[in-house]
Amino acid sequence: MVSESEDSRQTGPRTRGRPRNADADAAILSATRDLLAERGWPDLTIAEVAARAGVAKTTLYRRWPGKADLVVDAMAELFSHLEVLDRGSMLQDALATVGQYVELLQLPETQAALLALSAEADRDASLRAKVIDKVIDPQRHLVYEAWERACARGEVEGETDIDLIFDMICGTLVHRILIKGQPVDQEYLTRFVSVVLAGLAQLRLTGGI
Repeated sequence: MVSESEDSRQTGPRTRGRPRNADADAAILSATRDLLAERGWPDLTIAEVAARAGVAKTTLYRRWPGKADLVVDAMAELFSHLEVLDRGSMLQDALATVGQYVELLQLPETQAALLALSAEADRDASLRAKVIDKVIDPQRHLVYEAWERACARGEVEGETDIDLIFDMICGTLVHRILIKGQPVDQEYLTRFVSVVLAGLAQLRLTGGI
């Protein structure tokens, strides 16, 4: 029979608490998004998320200190599926990639979460930092990746103001979809992306960026 001290040496240092369960996390984040779509931010409760996910409330509180943190992670997981799609040209890549972003913004749960998090983050600097770190900055990286791919193809060269491009795309689409409540169809998307790329080319020709 192995003593407790011998067992500790054989198995390595013990960690506090139970290990996180990936399946439980996925169920919790999915339940959060579903309830956001159904009930909206004001009526979303930790208790109902736990019931929908089939876990105890204590499981959620061990992992997320409050509703805002839970929603940030639920949105981060959703947006983590965005990727730069390769369609053979900068224009077609942009149309396909930005089109994914539009689809996410038009989901009821995304709209409820982003509007609520924006209001909450205005009063909570630490929450704002989490939103930027987990939701916004990973999206910004997609613009860098798209630019590098276009450079590798020889479609563009040198450096550009990635932050400006990102702000133009996100600012316009968030304003249209979340603030104005208007849809983005394929015609609008094509015109918008074409204007962004044309403006980018003109600025580079005149030495603007």
